[in-house]
Amino acid sequence: MGDLWGLEFSLLLISLSLIFFNLCRRNRNSLNLPPGKMGWPFLGETIAYLKPYPATTIGKFMEQHISRYGKIYKSHLFGEPTIVSADAGLNRFILQNEGRLFECSYPRSIGGILGKWSMLVLVGEMHRDMRIISLNFLSNARLKTHLLREVEKHTLLVLSSWIDNSVVCAQDEAKKFTFNLMAEHIMSLEPGNPETEQLKKEYITFMKGVVSAPLNFPGTAYRKALQSRSTILKFIEEKMEERIRRSREDDDDLLGWVLKNSNLSKEQILDLVLSLLFAGHETSSVAIALAIYFLQGCPSAVQQLREEHMEIAGVKKRERELSWEEYKKMEFTQCVITSFDLPTLS
Repeated sequence: MGDLWGLEFSLLLISLSLIFFNLCRRNRNSLNLPPGKMGWPFLGETIAYLKPYPATTIGKFMEQHISRYGKIYKSHLFGEPTIVSADAGLNRFILQNEGRLFECSYPRSIGGILGKWSMLVLVGEMHRDMRIISLNFLSNARLKTHLLREVEKHTLLVLSSWIDNSVVCAQDEAKKFTFNLMAEHIMSLEPGNPETEQLKKEYITFMKGVVSAPLNFPGTAYRKALQSRSTILKFIEEKMEERIRRSREDDDDLLGWVLKNSNLSKEQILDLVLSLLFAGHETSSVAIALAIYFLQGCPSAVQQLREEHMEIAGVKKRERELSWEEYKKMEFTQCVITSFDLPTLS
């Protein structure tokens, strides 16, 4: 669990922390900025910020800066002057006023990897339109008839790969599960197929560079991520062209749905698919791993989960697939899911 928060925590913190830096640059002398230091030219304090740390802490970088400057301080991260907030009240205020007083954004280096049409980079009406397209595909009917079945299928695949008395890494297994689920859901890629495994390798390289020092030099994580991005987009584009050539009505995944039901350009579709792979994979896998980690410290919750699941398993002995009604009966399980901010199927 050493670097469990890693990308997930970094992205969340950055999205909360980058508060109108263009204004800060233009009005640096007139603004009452919090204390802090800017570090090295261009790199700032990025290297120290990215050092791995245990999941049960906020890391030495944050601890030292909070101790020295308080919960709100200035720094220089990912090539941008930054105001960092570790204050829960301020962060809540920022989130509640997003789109009004504050505008969520990422540093230019991260935007360059994710793409200018990524939902994680877009703001305003275009972000809303992209989000509506994704939500229209994930209709309640589809959740009941398709996604629940796919979640169970991929869960069983991961569990069946475990060997008795062996040690598994919760985060690696969670990432395997979420990537395979999203790849099938978005592009109908079957787990274990050579093209799926090759895409997974490129995606891992891509993820390592999303939150890294923005150094576009040969051998750096950032340069490798840009190269993997190009490879992934080429793969998605080939899948798009294949769908357009065969023009089948039974393409039952997000890529096929977007091609038939939206007016997005090729570039927009490519960035949309890439951002959905990114968002679905990272948020869910980290939350699953954290749930496993923290649940072991609460035996009573584990026992209640076991009892709830065994009761449903006893009822459906002849039925392999979990039904929507059975899922809705998992009331305590859904409380646990909500506690760790996992996406629900409601």
